[in-house]
Amino acid sequence: MKLFFINAYSKKDVLPLVKKIKISERLGLLTTAQYINQLDAIHKAIPRSVIGGQVIGCEAHNALKIKDQVDSFLYIGTGKFHPIEIALTTQKEVYLLNPESETFSKLKKTEIKDYEKRKIGLKARFLSAEKIGILITTKPGQYHPKQYLDLQQKIDTIKKVKALKNKELHLFLFNKLDPTELENYPDIDCWVNTACPRLKDDFLDKAVINLSEINTLK
Repeated sequence: MKLFFINAYSKKDVLPLVKKIKISERLGLLTTAQYINQLDAIHKAIPRSVIGGQVIGCEAHNALKIKDQVDSFLYIGTGKFHPIEIALTTQKEVYLLNPESETFSKLKKTEIKDYEKRKIGLKARFLSAEKIGILITTKPGQYHPKQYLDLQQKIDTIKKVKALKNKELHLFLFNKLDPTELENYPDIDCWVNTACPRLKDDFLDKAVINLSEINTLK
């Protein structure tokens, strides 16, 4: 089946909000797909700014490539997932411009520390869990049905963790997952997300850890 990708840009004009920003630092400009078409205009409106480009999922390569050219970063978009990843990857301060709420703020160091503490806590929860649910999406780009071998490799990667040799692994296949659906399986001690890493943000009150974080366990 052929796939057609259509750019879905936001109709929100970000420029009037950008013109209110008064920062003398060299800013690295980063955004999501919804606002990428406005990045050139934003660059012209902010003196000494450097275009980083688009950030996708937990991948902050575009921030890293201009790290040495800027003092801090300006993230144009919603949510804290991308800004926190940018801050952790570059070890630089990140400003947030939310076009939807029309708010401008600076990512707090306490927010970054809380995020890191939560990751440590989830790893401990994962290692002590007896029953583990593996979340697998059927969405194109996040899981390819024909590549079963890739999925099996993911499961084998989890099993390689010494503490998991005698643990139960259960697969849960979904397209769009409602966070409340996990409550139907109270016997699952911890969930492993193999879909978009940002999905974990929808389950802040649940024990959900990303596969990439498990791969760092020894």
